[in-house]
Amino acid sequence: MLPTAESACFVIADISGYTNFVSGVELDHAQDIIADIMDTLVKALRPPFRLAKFEGDAAFVYALADKVDGSLLQDSIEQAYFAFRKRLRNIKQANSCECQACSRMQNLDVKFVVHHGEFIRQKMAGREELAGRDVILVHRLLKNDVNKSFGAHAYALYSDACVRAMGIDPKAQGLIEHSEPIEHIGETKCWVSDLEEAWNRESGTARNLVQRAGAFAVMERDFAAPRPAVWEHVTLPAHHSRWQRSDGLVEKAVKGRRGAGTQNHCLHGKDAVIEDILDWRPFDYVTQTALLPIPGAPKFLMTYAFEERDDGGTHFEFRVAKPKPKDLPFYEQVWPTVEKSFNAGFEILRTMLEEQQAALSAADEPALPVSRARFATQPVHGG
Repeated sequence: MLPTAESACFVIADISGYTNFVSGVELDHAQDIIADIMDTLVKALRPPFRLAKFEGDAAFVYALADKVDGSLLQDSIEQAYFAFRKRLRNIKQANSCECQACSRMQNLDVKFVVHHGEFIRQKMAGREELAGRDVILVHRLLKNDVNKSFGAHAYALYSDACVRAMGIDPKAQGLIEHSEPIEHIGETKCWVSDLEEAWNRESGTARNLVQRAGAFAVMERDFAAPRPAVWEHVTLPAHHSRWQRSDGLVEKAVKGRRGAGTQNHCLHGKDAVIEDILDWRPFDYVTQTALLPIPGAPKFLMTYAFEERDDGGTHFEFRVAKPKPKDLPFYEQVWPTVEKSFNAGFEILRTMLEEQQAALSAADEPALPVSRARFATQPVHGG
């Protein structure tokens, strides 16, 4: 049988400055540093993405078209970049090594190239490979002139095909139009997102988080799935409706992207719970208010918090803020019903996550590179 074409979103995460970094440095430390960065990037991207293969200083990942939308795509790429920046910062603070590799690692950066199209699966040397025109195109886009136009800093380059397929409004979201001539394919329209600007915006925005201490109520669960998977199932409309056992969710996103300012109408028959997102920090937490369809009901202020466990799983907390004194009787009256509903919903959520993890475990996916962290534990003091 001929292989069947599938639709997917392709992402290549490429380490910028790699060639200069490995030239004339201590290779044992350089190898561990690159493996550490690759591990950080891929873990931040999957799920929803799956690793296709490592390509030297780059990781090629993909997600089937029905597994990701425009908001989750952009969140995943930005969070992968943020994870990279935080990892470099943590290494700098903890590492006392003075070798050239450890000194130069802070000059490394990451760029992402993103495209949407079709591919087929084929076996080569016993491994699954992705093939097709769009697989070629996303790799050709890696050799681009973005830095000549926008300066040498981190970015994500989205093909126009990806932007249209994922429902992204590029101008409303501040993406910059760009064009790349691709041999045998022609002029390819693209859009550039400035990741350095996103990092500065993330770092400078005030946080709105319901703290565990002093909360009116806290419900918590441990899941074997990684944080991005739990986040995806809690926040994406289709998943949200399933574990919340609603009839659907109508999402009104700001500038077409899910985040702070988004309003959700969680439908239950003729009634709806209205949710207003106040703070959106993938994959750490989301803070929102919820207005129940009860006359005179006050808004509940709540946070969904996601914490990575040492075993790679997730500790999840649902925190409800203390109400004003005048609203306390209402909270106490409705909380038993709310608690019962969420307890049932969390068990559905657990089943959904187990189904996804079983599917991922059965998939043919390359192993992550192993870093022995020699750059942090076996310092080489230069002379």
